[in-house]
Amino acid sequence: MPVYLCKSSYLYTKQYIPQSSFLFPYIMKKPSQKYSREKQLQAFDRLLTIMDELREQCPWDMKQTMDSLRHLTIEETYELSDAIIENDREEIKKELGDLMLHLVFYARIGSEAGDFDISEVVNSVCEKLIVRHPHIYGDVDAKDEHAVKQNWEKIKLKEKGNNSVLGGVPESLPALVKAMRIQEKAKGVGFDWEKKEQVWEKVEEEMNEFKSEFNITIDTPIDQDAAQNEFGDLIFSLINYARFVGINPENALERTNKKFIKRFRYLEDQSHKDGKKIADMSLEEMDLYWEKAKSL
Repeated sequence: MPVYLCKSSYLYTKQYIPQSSFLFPYIMKKPSQKYSREKQLQAFDRLLTIMDELREQCPWDMKQTMDSLRHLTIEETYELSDAIIENDREEIKKELGDLMLHLVFYARIGSEAGDFDISEVVNSVCEKLIVRHPHIYGDVDAKDEHAVKQNWEKIKLKEKGNNSVLGGVPESLPALVKAMRIQEKAKGVGFDWEKKEQVWEKVEEEMNEFKSEFNITIDTPIDQDAAQNEFGDLIFSLINYARFVGINPENALERTNKKFIKRFRYLEDQSHKDGKKIADMSLEEMDLYWEKAKSL
């Protein structure tokens, strides 16, 4: 009999899913048959064993704390993000492994203090998923993705006892990602525009307000605070419009970053091959290389 990390895996599925849930309008995606649950559990057990050995025998691993690992975890998360953007599946696999190591490392440290262990970590997320998916493990109807998200936010609000729907948004999130999450959470309780045309009108309104604070035709000092506030409003409205038309602004901006880096490195490399120093080149000379880079 297979071992299940979460009691929902079999018993809850068989006992609690109403027959109507199988009509949920999405195609079920299953893992490839080459991946067995037995091998997955063996691999996870192997990782836990190695973690125990490293924590008890390796001087570096023995010294680590949650605080010392934190910045490393953030770095690994960004490396995974890079791999995903590049759609490098082999690199994604490696970075997921690195993050998995960090997760079991935190759990091991937690177990040493008697706070929690990996089984409690895994079971807690299993229980959370069961509670927040009443359309699967209960008798709540959710006919589309929007209904699922609304249920999720309502249940989350009750669980955490937040006074605000936005209470669950981490303070330390990067501003662009935070704006996305704020807007998504507001949408989850019905606070949203009805049509994308309305959102674009807001973008144009914010652009005009920003231009009034920062008029490029007038060469006089501007009110930096006022201009910054209006610029923030403009970015927030653009992020909102991106959400409305199905664009992830974080991914879009990062793709543009990578495109700029690729073209600028071409400029550097090719000008160097031509015996030129980029610091001594005119803007017109650099533009020639830049236009060539755009055609690659």
